[in-house]
Amino acid sequence: MSLAGKVGFTASLLTTDAASGHVRTSLLGAGELYAPDSRTLCVALWPQSRAAGVLARSGRATLSFVCEDAFYQVQLRFQPLVSAPADSSGLAHFIGMIDTGEAQRVPYARLTGGISFELEEGGAAVLDRWEQQIEHLKQAAAAARA
Repeated sequence: MSLAGKVGFTASLLTTDAASGHVRTSLLGAGELYAPDSRTLCVALWPQSRAAGVLARSGRATLSFVCEDAFYQVQLRFQPLVSAPADSSGLAHFIGMIDTGEAQRVPYARLTGGISFELEEGGAAVLDRWEQQIEHLKQAAAAARA
């Protein structure tokens, strides 16, 4: 499926601020996520965001999303992608390894959606930016594995 076909998919990245104990949510679209394999997830975040700060300090986060009629929750350990090639986005890149994960599904109901969105005018520019972000995450993930 093309990136344009994934518009509307949203994942919730939950981080905990150690100082306050507050749980923070960052909503990520398909253009900020790249999974090079079944146990690894790369994310692109604004460097000044609370989530980027927590990931740089503790590396721990939970990702929640709805896919294929189920609710998924994945515990990850992240580290900065320091081998990431330079790009013009200014985004901070992290690579995460899955610690644990679970899917919730019941036989009497089908989960049909979670948090979703539609792009406003100028959506083509967003898709172009996402394509560049995903390409950058792919290159950075490959460099980290080399």
